[in-house]
Amino acid sequence: MFEEQLLEPKHHDPSTFACGEPALDAFVQRHAHQTMRRGISQSWVLVPVDQTSTIAGFYSLAPAEVGLANLQPEDARPLPPDPIPCFRMGRLARDHRWRGEGIGELLVGLAVERCLQARRSVGGYALIVDAKGEVAKSFYLRYGFRPYLDTPNSLYLPLGGPGEEPLLTTGLWSAKRVTA
Repeated sequence: MFEEQLLEPKHHDPSTFACGEPALDAFVQRHAHQTMRRGISQSWVLVPVDQTSTIAGFYSLAPAEVGLANLQPEDARPLPPDPIPCFRMGRLARDHRWRGEGIGELLVGLAVERCLQARRSVGGYALIVDAKGEVAKSFYLRYGFRPYLDTPNSLYLPLGGPGEEPLLTTGLWSAKRVTA
């Protein structure tokens, strides 16, 4: 059982986090809290309920925008002129100790849910990610993310219209939803 919490350096211990990708390890260990203090992004961690200082995974979100030229034609057609407000998931990673436990899928679901909450207040068309390679790209494509037309490793997930659910291709994450 896991719980989602806003990253708090005084409580969470990022020094033991290791996902196998040095840049992601360094982000959560040294940079995530700085970006939060500066108002650049917010990072949330997933912690085991019986070890709340241990980070099983994390993701970070920030405001973003996308141009119509980046979107698939069927998505761009009904939208107003550029730029389209969105949310960017700048980082997402799972500690190697929880490999195969569905943590990545859960983190994507939590990030989507958080974007849906924010969209009710400020609007936002999609969740954007920049996949760091083909494995990451395949991961996001499984959940309905669509590639930008001009930058194939940049992907977006339309969050649906007012009152609609996001266009996820699987509902598995919702069965494991954990709230802060």
